Amino acid sequence: MFRDVAFGQYYPAESFIHKMDARIKIVLSVLYLAGIFFIQSFFGFGIILVLLGIMIAASKVPFGMVLRSIKPILFLLVFTMILNVFFVSGGTVIVEWWIIKITSEGVLFAVRMALRLLFLVMGASLLTLTTTPVDLTHAIEKLLKPLNVIHFPVHELALIMSIALRFIPSLMEETDRIIRAQTARGADFESGNIIKRAKAFVPILIPLLIGAFKRADELATAMDARCYRGAKGRTKMKILKTGWRDWVGSFVIVLFFGVVITLNILQPQLVELVPWMFV
Repeated sequence: MFRDVAFGQYYPAESFIHKMDARIKIVLSVLYLAGIFFIQSFFGFGIILVLLGIMIAASKVPFGMVLRSIKPILFLLVFTMILNVFFVSGGTVIVEWWIIKITSEGVLFAVRMALRLLFLVMGASLLTLTTTPVDLTHAIEKLLKPLNVIHFPVHELALIMSIALRFIPSLMEETDRIIRAQTARGADFESGNIIKRAKAFVPILIPLLIGAFKRADELATAMDARCYRGAKGRTKMKILKTGWRDWVGSFVIVLFFGVVITLNILQPQLVELVPWMFV
């Protein structure tokens, strides 16, 4: 059930994106995610699809692995679409029965939200798939370094975020292993209504929590045995450096961001010229 979850995993490869500076990748990912929320038309989503395809090709990560990152949010995706279809009004009425009214604007809005969420998750998963947890920790620490002026625990925050990302796949695998063990003992997680299924998952939580606390204790012991005492006096074995790949990647994302903003500014004029492209 959870074996195919890709978010939080690292996929080793010798690719263009793998060799980019982790700091630049984080900044460009934030710009990419911000650009998604500026998109208001399906033409804009087409541009995102092309950009995402270029990034996946440049990363050498299998498309199926990136696509699997959507699996954990499928329920949220469907639930969000249903809410938007039934509660967003405007446009032509497609179906009307009792208190239910489905309009063309509600359907279009639901599809836009679904695409926005899909592209957001796939872009974020591409960052973790092409960046090691250690590089992510160093990059976050470097980017937040100015906060040291106000004595903010930047190193500790970066370490916590890195450990959380690192243990997402481990917890998913542990959950899947417990489910298969319970199924072998006769547990049923598939039949019944949603309440019955939710109750069936309660016995999974206890061993999962015990396993999580055990992993946390082992990690704390390992860090203590290696004399970890926080950021004070620590040095970096690998120094992050920018290169030509970072400049190329920055140019592509900035160009994408510029195109998105331009489309938003000129959209009223473009709708009059080619209305079918800016639904």
